[in-house]
Amino acid sequence: MRIKAPLFAAVFLTLPLPGWACDLALVLAVDVSGSVDATEYRIQMDGLAAGLRDGVVSEALVRAQAQVTLIQWSGQARQEISIPWTPTRTFDDVEALAQAVEQAPRPWRNYSTALGEALLLGLTQITEGPDCKRRVIDLSGDGPSNEGVEPATLKRMMRQADVTVNAIAIEQSEPELTAYFYEHVIEGEGAFVETARSFRDYPEKIRRKLVREVARKTAFGPPVHQPIDRASILPAIGDPEGEPQEIALGRADSAKQF
Repeated sequence: MRIKAPLFAAVFLTLPLPGWACDLALVLAVDVSGSVDATEYRIQMDGLAAGLRDGVVSEALVRAQAQVTLIQWSGQARQEISIPWTPTRTFDDVEALAQAVEQAPRPWRNYSTALGEALLLGLTQITEGPDCKRRVIDLSGDGPSNEGVEPATLKRMMRQADVTVNAIAIEQSEPELTAYFYEHVIEGEGAFVETARSFRDYPEKIRRKLVREVARKTAFGPPVHQPIDRASILPAIGDPEGEPQEIALGRADSAKQF
């Protein structure tokens, strides 16, 4: 007998979850660099809100007692925590989160693409945030990193902190971006890249991405990770050329500039 995918996911979502308080800490990291115009920004935020409202996604977030935060990121030292850690204990909580995403003001319009810096802020949020069973950074972007810490140098730190990094590559002006994200950005068991050929594709792709990383993995019950020694992820790391980069996990300068 064949079972359609949404029904298959829904069946597993009815199974009881083990007794942990929070199954998922989810960082939503949205690209607001200078290559993203006002219309494209609106598509991203409305599409993300719609994805959170998807029936499978919202039910999974509630059953996981997930904690969600939103980061908007651009150039070096220009990443902002636009929505702090927000619990999704009820469907009303998920709706309030979706509305907050829709209403979040854009902090910058004209700066570079410091992808590694965005990942560092996401890592800081997770290691200093709620104690959840799974830790995921969901990053969207429309170009490779061109400023700040190289994202590939952060992979070891992500592994140490048991953080999975998934990405959505918006290839409107960068047709090889999916390959770049596979090589330099994603990390963790089952990590993946979803490809949007243009910003018009973003709403459906982000919905699919959320279903894949939130609902299905929650339904199958992920493994338990060991407690993280936060001090162990602070030392200097090397870039691909062997030159050391001093990495400090700390809040980015979020002063709004236009």
